[in-house]
Amino acid sequence: MYYNAEILAAQQDEFTSLQQGSMTVMEVVQKFEQLARLCPELVPTEREKVRRMMKMFRTDISKQVSAGSSPPTLVSDCVSRAIRAEYWINRDKEARAQIFKARKEEKAVVKQTQPRQSSESNQKGQTSGPAQNSKQFGRNKRKGNFSAACGSS
Repeated sequence: MYYNAEILAAQQDEFTSLQQGSMTVMEVVQKFEQLARLCPELVPTEREKVRRMMKMFRTDISKQVSAGSSPPTLVSDCVSRAIRAEYWINRDKEARAQIFKARKEEKAVVKQTQPRQSSESNQKGQTSGPAQNSKQFGRNKRKGNFSAACGSS
């Protein structure tokens, strides 16, 4: 089979820079296998395939795949571990999203059930803003020389 040198070089570049990104494990493995068939000299051994695959997966997945007492030595083992890791990572993300959504809904319900303050309650001696403090924006409201008024007899 004849391949144009430019096309082959482009496929080799694509293979060496292949990253999972937003693809699923199965999608990126299919792409990997397709490119590995076209560029067999880049992955001559099973060990090299596994090494390149581990670099291709997202960091969170590759950490879980390589964790444990023995890292994967076969492509099939690497792929099955990656699929399992992806499943558990996605499951954890969904659980966190549901917790976040429930908390957000709970806060919305609490806001709706709290009585609102009327404008009358704000006018009954309750003022808001920086004017009620002795300092306004970090400056003392008093100005002038007060030392002469205090000690004169």
